Order: sequence, then structure tokens, then C-alpha cells
Amino acid sequence: MITSLRGILIEIGPDHLVVETGGIGYLIYAPRPVLSSLGEIGGTVFMQTLLVVREDALTLYGFTTTEQRSLFATLLGVTGIGPKGALNLLSFIAPAELRLAVAHDDLNRLARIPGIGKKTAARLALELKNKLDLKGLPSTATSSPAALTVNQELFDLLVNLGYSANEANEAVAALPLDAPPDLEERLRLTLRFFGGA
Repeated sequence: MITSLRGILIEIGPDHLVVETGGIGYLIYAPRPVLSSLGEIGGTVFMQTLLVVREDALTLYGFTTTEQRSLFATLLGVTGIGPKGALNLLSFIAPAELRLAVAHDDLNRLARIPGIGKKTAARLALELKNKLDLKGLPSTATSSPAALTVNQELFDLLVNLGYSANEANEAVAALPLDAPPDLEERLRLTLRFFGGA
């Protein structure tokens, strides 16, 4: 089993990277936040990896943390979620935000992820409740349902400003968990995510 890989970054694609180590180039599929955090081509990278063995392929998936890798493996255990779906989920929602959404049955947040409808969101929430470590998360009373509401308003606002649903999801997912539940402040943070003010 290949659990990590260190080498020279020789290519970054829309859903993958190629790392050369020992004269061999490894194609590694990775979530968007991982790809966007890579350095320059030619630099050294270190990836936590998971090798998925299928009848017709051996596919390597890469992550920056063991938490991401563990969550990816857990998502593979959800009915109807394959590697592509799990990668998509991790591209549009941060692990901490996913745990919060599952803990609080926030199906609206899950359903905003591209490729995840209401039925899949409900299945995710149901199946992940027993598979994720949800201890230590704020209760619904203290975890700011206001922040969840503001995130939905922010998503709608970004779409109205001309950003795609995917871009809006990425920006909302990238917000820090301690961001104030204030629409104006969150908008400022997301515009910074897009390279604006």
C-alpha cells in the first residue's frame, strides 16, 4: 500500500498532479483545495496517499493531511459514493464543515455540493453519523445556525454577482470556521478568496 509520496512536482491538472520520484512519475488525483495549495512546478511535494484497487485500475489519490485521507476512505464506504464522488465532496466542502453539516443534519449545505442532490445528501448525513468522529463539535444551540443561514445567503449573493455555483461553493467552503456570522464580513473574506479586495 502506498500511504505517502515525496517527489518533484512535474504537472498539475484540473483534478490531478504528477509527482516524479525515483525516476517514476505517479499520477495522483486530488481535491481542488489540495491542488491549489501545491507550490511551483519543479518544487518538492509531500502527499498523504491512498491507493484504490479496482478490477481494471490501480488509482492513487493524494491529500495534504491524514485527516483528509481518512475522510476520503470513510466517504468511499457510503452507499453510492465512489472515488470520484468522494473527491468531489472534498473539493467543495472542508472536512470540519462536512462534520458540522452531518452532525446538524444540514442537508441544504450538503445538497449545494455539485453532484449531490437532496437524496444523496440525506444518505450522506445518515450513513456518516456513525462513521465520523462528531465528538467535541458545537451543539446546534452554540454552533451558530445563524452562520449556516448567512452562508446560504452568501452563496446566493455570489451566484447573483456572476460567480458559478461551483465557485460560490468553493469560496463558502474556504471560509474559516471562526468567521463572524456577518454577511458583509463573509463577503469580504470570499472576495479575498477570489483575489479581490
